[in-house]
Amino acid sequence: MVNNQKSSEIKALGSTLLEIGALLMISGASTGRIRNTINRISNSFGYNTDLLISQRTLMLTIYDDGNDYLFNNLKRTSPHGVNFTIVSGISRMSWLVVEEKWSIKQINEELGRLTSLPHYPRWIILSLVALAGASFCRLAGGGPVDMTVVFFATFIGLFVRQEATKLRFNPYMCVYFAALTSSLIAGAFVKFGYDSTHEQAFATSVLFLIPGVPLINSFSDMIDGNLQNGIIRGLNGFIISFSIALGLLTSMFFYHF
Repeated sequence: MVNNQKSSEIKALGSTLLEIGALLMISGASTGRIRNTINRISNSFGYNTDLLISQRTLMLTIYDDGNDYLFNNLKRTSPHGVNFTIVSGISRMSWLVVEEKWSIKQINEELGRLTSLPHYPRWIILSLVALAGASFCRLAGGGPVDMTVVFFATFIGLFVRQEATKLRFNPYMCVYFAALTSSLIAGAFVKFGYDSTHEQAFATSVLFLIPGVPLINSFSDMIDGNLQNGIIRGLNGFIISFSIALGLLTSMFFYHF
């Protein structure tokens, strides 16, 4: 009876830890953070873990000090994005598990709560990202007119990317469509405006697409010794950057800049 209970516990814990790892991975967490979080929770239950983390798959093994009870399974992750609410929420939860000795049921309930949290309204995201783009334009030396153009170019470009994602286009094509749309709008202002001194608007219209999180995680992973994931994330950031550059190049060809 005791053996069956412990076997059931370790299987439930393993499934929960795999779900936590997958949520962290698709939400933009670094490899080191994922490993530390899973080890922290498993250690609070008195188990040890071995974890293999790749870009699209997690493999987890759980065992106790006597190697009597084992769990070995893998989980495939969905396409990655950025959700710092999930990352910070799971991090706080992992410390509560240690300090307050949470049960597996409590952990699963908290995971359900975190994943059900509503996102910001779409118009707020579009408006604030567009405002950030306009701010970058100001930092680059653009004036009020340039900032206004970048605001609308960023707003529409991000809208196009969201719609392309909904239609299940390749993620890199979504970035290309967004870069092309934004640069076409800003380029039209430079090409057909009352003067041609507004290059700042064209150059900063695509900055909202810069893959900051993949590149930061790439550097962090390589510093931590997770070279495989670091290289893969770096290549992902490079391809996104190439898609942005290709969108700009298409606009420049169209306008003969």
